[in-house]
Amino acid sequence: MSGEPTARPNRETPLRDPERAREYLRRMILVRRFEERCVELYQSTKIRGFLHVYIGEEAVATGVLDALTPDDAVVATYREHGHALLRGMSASSVMAEMYGRVSGCSRGRGGYMHLFDAQTHFCGGNAIVGGGLPLAVGLALADQLQGRERVTVCFFGEGAMAEGEFHESMNLAALWRLPVLFVCENNLYAMGTALQRSESETNLALKAASYEMPAWSVDGMDVLAVADSARRAVDAVRSGAGPHFLEARTYRFRAHSMFDPERYRAKSEVAEWREKDPLLQLQSLLESAAELSEDDLAEIERSVAEEIDDAVAFAESEPNEDVSELDRFVYSDSSTVWRGARPWATAGSDKGARS
Repeated sequence: MSGEPTARPNRETPLRDPERAREYLRRMILVRRFEERCVELYQSTKIRGFLHVYIGEEAVATGVLDALTPDDAVVATYREHGHALLRGMSASSVMAEMYGRVSGCSRGRGGYMHLFDAQTHFCGGNAIVGGGLPLAVGLALADQLQGRERVTVCFFGEGAMAEGEFHESMNLAALWRLPVLFVCENNLYAMGTALQRSESETNLALKAASYEMPAWSVDGMDVLAVADSARRAVDAVRSGAGPHFLEARTYRFRAHSMFDPERYRAKSEVAEWREKDPLLQLQSLLESAAELSEDDLAEIERSVAEEIDDAVAFAESEPNEDVSELDRFVYSDSSTVWRGARPWATAGSDKGARS
């Protein structure tokens, strides 16, 4: 399965399960509308700091995460709002975290780049490019040592493939045949650096295959193709075939972040990719098969809008963490004795006790 990758356009992807396809559409609309609302909230200073949205790339996480079981683990990037929602985290807990509220999934301490939820095995976004790769390898190693039939999926962008931890992680995963699926969300730009300016080998699946692991590419704008490829890869990893690599060729419709002037790509290029919008492609496919009516679509939009409205209302009504709690998780309890040590004691204060 390694070697020259192929990508199938949506028009050639068969609609084998209309009900599942409608659910994919609902999930992608949820992520798109959530991200659009986040942009509005950021512009009105309700959300602070940076903001990286997933608009345009929704098909990747939707297709990949549908292949997992509830026990599998997910490691994501700083552009992970959609992944968190699709993994089963509530919109309210995610939005509250983005507001910095104590009811957020990370108690308001992580913000949108560090979403985490132990219950759904969503093991966090990561603000460091490529920072999730070693963590995913560690999770997979722990599962292997414990004899658990669990798959870890690690999402990262193509920019991370120029980082040292990518190569270290791929090498160890292949050497130890770890149960991990590496998913590269290739949106062609590492911030503002085009793929051909950062990678000597732009066929990323071919590059990954050099580590002697199965690797292939898929049209990341086609959720049905992504789902098929991801299920094939996850099933192989779970059966003991070792790590796999999936390159999803996708595109972000908006800037890298809210501070990005986008001077590195032409507006015509963005417009061309918008014609491949994964939501509109799937909607058209369903409509042409008479599997989606105007009323069906209106109901999806209504229910999604209600869910997001409720999430915003929840976030705005919840409190910030009390000032008295700010050093919680920072300092250890001074009454705690660990392995007989007294961390509060100075070197000199213990001298008399030993003599």
